[in-house]
Amino acid sequence: MSNDIHSSGAKGTLYTVSAPSGAGKTSLVTALVGNNPELTVSVSHTTRPMRPGEQDGVNYHFVERDTFLAMLDRTEFLEHAEVFGNLYGTSQLWVEEQLAAGTDVILEIDWQGARQVKRLMPATRAVFILPPSRETLKERLTSRGQDDDTVIQRRMAQAEEEMSHYIESDFLVLNLEFDRALAELQAIVDCHRLRTSVQAERLSATLQDLLN
Repeated sequence: MSNDIHSSGAKGTLYTVSAPSGAGKTSLVTALVGNNPELTVSVSHTTRPMRPGEQDGVNYHFVERDTFLAMLDRTEFLEHAEVFGNLYGTSQLWVEEQLAAGTDVILEIDWQGARQVKRLMPATRAVFILPPSRETLKERLTSRGQDDDTVIQRRMAQAEEEMSHYIESDFLVLNLEFDRALAELQAIVDCHRLRTSVQAERLSATLQDLLN
């Protein structure tokens, strides 16, 4: 059956997943992708410094600002945004190639980027992840041990602004319990894979055999 999925010309679904910093977005997306071989997460380009434990080409493509701006001039990004003085962008060519191959793609981006992608590709499904409370969000940001109090306060203010745009998403997930939030994300993916329009393409050979 797996051959039918790719030989039928089925197209993948593009998802944007947005959340304030500290809401658990990256952990949830990592687990979701790990459970779904036909789901991949886009590796964005960024000008921000690499954090401890991160790898170039795995977490992000880390580039100099001049390099990023040159790519922007060549219109290589599907979306781009500036967050805390750092630039982030998603390779349009890579995303289009993955979708054409029938692979579902997740873009971990902020609301600005999600809005850009939705405008360019209206079929995109936008997901927003909320933390259970302001207190929990602050605890998560503080426990990272990577930022000082000034940065944490700035991130909290940014989180409030970010969360105000939840209304622009198609799906809203509360990360109160990790396993439940993960199950809800899985349900979103499964729901779209089971749409008749998608299944008719994926199962074209099976349908032809059954109906002829």
